[in-house]
Amino acid sequence: MSEMGAPGLIISAPSSGSGKTSVTLGLLRALARRGVRVGSAKVGPDFIDPAFHAAASGQACFNLDGWAMRPATLAGLTTHVGAGVDLVVCEGVMGLFDGALTAPDQPDGSTAQLALATGWPVVLVLDGRGMIASAAAVLAGFDRLRPGPGLAGVVFNRVRSSRAQAAIESACRAACPDVALLGFLPPAPALEMKSRHLGLVQACERPDLDAFLDGAAALVEAHLDLDRLCALARPARLSASAPAVPLPPLGQRIALAADAAFAFAYPATLDGWRAAGAEIVPFSPLADQGPDPAADAVYLPGGYPELHAGLLAGNQGFLGGLRAAADRGAALFGECGGYMVLGRGIEDETGTRHAMAGLLGLESSFARRRLHLGYRRAVLECAGALGVVGAVFRGHEFHYASVLAEEGEALFTVSGADGAGLGRCGLCSGTVAGSFVHLIDRDEGVATPP
Repeated sequence: MSEMGAPGLIISAPSSGSGKTSVTLGLLRALARRGVRVGSAKVGPDFIDPAFHAAASGQACFNLDGWAMRPATLAGLTTHVGAGVDLVVCEGVMGLFDGALTAPDQPDGSTAQLALATGWPVVLVLDGRGMIASAAAVLAGFDRLRPGPGLAGVVFNRVRSSRAQAAIESACRAACPDVALLGFLPPAPALEMKSRHLGLVQACERPDLDAFLDGAAALVEAHLDLDRLCALARPARLSASAPAVPLPPLGQRIALAADAAFAFAYPATLDGWRAAGAEIVPFSPLADQGPDPAADAVYLPGGYPELHAGLLAGNQGFLGGLRAAADRGAALFGECGGYMVLGRGIEDETGTRHAMAGLLGLESSFARRRLHLGYRRAVLECAGALGVVGAVFRGHEFHYASVLAEEGEALFTVSGADGAGLGRCGLCSGTVAGSFVHLIDRDEGVATPP
C-alpha cells in the first residue's frame, strides 16, 4: 500500500435501480474470497447498504458525504477507509450526478462531487435492458456531461443475449474508446435486493445473506474482468493525519442500543466517540436489556422500532432502564426511531398504539404515513450533551412517521439543503433529547440569530 493509502474506485450508475448495489456486493465478496483486503465506502446518508458491504468484505463500511461533512471529516474518513487495505470500493448514491437541490456552486452530496474530491475513478453500472446502440449514447453522455469525473469503465447489467452484447459493445467502442468495457452481466432475479419502506431489508434480517453474497460474487467472477477493473483504481487525493470526530461524545461511557430495531448508527460517529476517549457499551432492547447502569449517556439510534413496537412496549427491563437512566441524570439521545421510543407512544401500521418510554412528549404513527426526506442543517436550541445553544450540525431525515403530538421544548431549528427554513423539530426535557434528524457532522457555519 502506498503512503497515499490504498487505491480506490467508485461504482456508480445513471439512476437508482440500475444494479450498482448488487454489483458492488459481488465485487466486494469476490475480492475478499481472493484474499484481497478490500475496504468499502458509501456515498451519502445510508445505513442499510453499508451493513451489506461489511458482511461482504469483512470490513466496516464508512459513509462519505460531500454535503453533510466538513472537509476535515471527509478527508479523515477517506484516509481511514484506505488504511490497512489493498483496495477501496466506494458505492455511489442514486445516479452519478444526482444530489441535493442546491445552488450550482454549492456542494450537493452527489457521487460526482465525491469523485472530484477524492480523484477515485468512476465505473458506471448501466442497465442494458431495452437498449442496444442507444446504450452508447447514454454512456457517452455520462462520460462527457461535465469536466471532472470522466468514466474509467462500464459494466452492463441485465443483458439478455450474446447478440445484444455484441451490438452494445460495438457501439460503445466507437463512441467511447477510452472507457473500459469490463463485462456484461445477465439477468439474475435471485440477486435482486428485497426492499421495504425505508429501502432494502436489513442485512441482519436475511438468513440467506451468505448465500446471496456468494451468488453475487459468482456472477461477477464469471462475467466481469476483475483484474482490469481493479487496475483502474487510484489513490485518493484527500488525506488527513488526525482521526475524524464528527460529533461530540454524549458522555464518557455511552450505552448504545444495538439490534435489528436500532441498527442505524454510523460507524464514523461511534469511532469518533472512541477516538475522543469515550467507551461504548452495546445493549439489546429487543432482548429486554436496559442500558448499563454505570453509563453516563444512552444513545438510541434509528432503525425499525415500528416493526417491533409490541415487543418493545412489553420489555419493561428496557423501558424501565431508560427511565432509571433519566432519573439519575444520564444524557439520553434518540434519533428517528430512537426518538420515537423516547416518546409516549407509537401507532403501528394497523393503528394499534404501543406505549413507549414516555420521556418526551411525542406521539408518532405509521398508520398515517408521510414521507420526510432530505438533508438538514440543524441549530441547537437546547443546551445539553450535544453542546451549547447555537451549535450547528448537518444531518439527514428519512422516515414515514406522522407526528400526532410533539409537545415540549424544541431541540433544533432546521433548514433544508437549499437554505429554506423548515421550522423547529425534536424535543428536549432535562437530560433527554431527540429528533427525527440523523446527525452526521458538526457544521463550520455560524448559527443565524432568531
